[in-house]
Amino acid sequence: MAKLSYARAWARLAEADPDGLAVICGDRSITRGALERRANRQARAYADLGVGPGDFVTLILPNSVDFFAACLATWKLGAVPNPISSRLPAAERDAILERAAPALVVDADFEPDPALSDAPLPDAQPPHERAMASGGSTGLPKLIVALNPAQYDPEAPSAIFKARHAVLVPGPLYHAVPFSAAWQGLFGGALAVVMRRFDAGHCLELIERHAIDRVHFVPTMMLRIWRLPEAERLGRDLSSLSFVMTGGAPCPAWLMRAWIDWLGPDVMHEAFGPSERIGGTFITGREWLAHPGSVGRPSGGARLKIVDPDTGRELPAGQMGEIYMLPAGGRGSTYRYVGARARADHDGFESVGDMGTLDTDGYLFLGDRRSDMILCGGRNVYPAEVEAAIEAHPAVRSSAVIGLPDDDLGQRIHALAETDGSLDSDSLAEALRAHLRDHLVAWKIPRSFEWVDHPLRDEAGKVRRAALREARLG
Repeated sequence: MAKLSYARAWARLAEADPDGLAVICGDRSITRGALERRANRQARAYADLGVGPGDFVTLILPNSVDFFAACLATWKLGAVPNPISSRLPAAERDAILERAAPALVVDADFEPDPALSDAPLPDAQPPHERAMASGGSTGLPKLIVALNPAQYDPEAPSAIFKARHAVLVPGPLYHAVPFSAAWQGLFGGALAVVMRRFDAGHCLELIERHAIDRVHFVPTMMLRIWRLPEAERLGRDLSSLSFVMTGGAPCPAWLMRAWIDWLGPDVMHEAFGPSERIGGTFITGREWLAHPGSVGRPSGGARLKIVDPDTGRELPAGQMGEIYMLPAGGRGSTYRYVGARARADHDGFESVGDMGTLDTDGYLFLGDRRSDMILCGGRNVYPAEVEAAIEAHPAVRSSAVIGLPDDDLGQRIHALAETDGSLDSDSLAEALRAHLRDHLVAWKIPRSFEWVDHPLRDEAGKVRRAALREARLG
């Protein structure tokens, strides 16, 4: 079967099974036919407001049925959705809007005229699937415009999203993987069960209730599920799960191993790759057991190398450096930036700042973003490693490790931790230091701790270390 525009692919599904459920989100649901009709009406409303082929349409919507209607309506006009968080601070939101210069901004208050027709529209082919916003943590937001058109290829859907029955989307739809998981699942004929906000107990309930077979979790979600009371975690029937993937941030090895022991090595998988799609890696649970802590080998025909960030020299196996990638189609084949410039070497390989090492078999092990690395007493400290050790303590729900100025060490390691409140601050500090002595060499243990009562990672599992550092520097 030939590739179809997203609009045409959805119209065919709606025509074939108009009463089939498409999306469930909270207490709302919508059938394929109803979503098709609503998107047609909404597209006409957008067109009346000036949206045309190739235009950006910024969607400031939470996870909801409304999000799917707005996105589909955008594609039906040959336009490009630019989803952003509905909870962004005004300054960051405005900076993204300045970059995007959208033809229309859609928020939760948008309602199309009910008198508009919901009849099918002429087919349209958007030149870009999406334009995701990124980089807000650095204060320099940018758009990552996917160069692939909004087309669905029924012969080659990504294996990760090939759900048989239902895909669970626990993360925010303005992030790349939840967006792709939801839409590729839908186009493949599956039901998309979307969480408004992640809750560990409710997540397991949804898996059991809807017989979910595919889901992507960021490591923070995995940690919160693992920390549920054992009776609650083991009391749910998760036998429908055939494919669980983690990514989006380094997953602590102890946590991945725990999940493999729980659900099995044939269910668990891990992947790594930036939204720019310049390359990525993939590993199965069975491979992971042979290479614990790895995120896999290059996938999709991409090439990868580790480069010394100071000299630009390619590094051998076992040495930490900056990860450079080249997609199968060559440089410039997967994305373009709006508001930023790519970092490339003379061979066309690009980097988004992630650090890592390769083993002798070509498996990648992640470090941190180059900008987050802490130079303490002349030694490189990668915050993710320290955070993984901190979060292995049962009293810690989330953590963030940053470097603060120090006259003697250059930078001192400072840890912020969200705790469960079971210990007072003095007892927790003592217990945590004792715990860390069993997990880290002495010079990687934080010199100072700060306790907070709120999550340190967002819904996508990201931690804004730069913002945390700046706030503590005044």
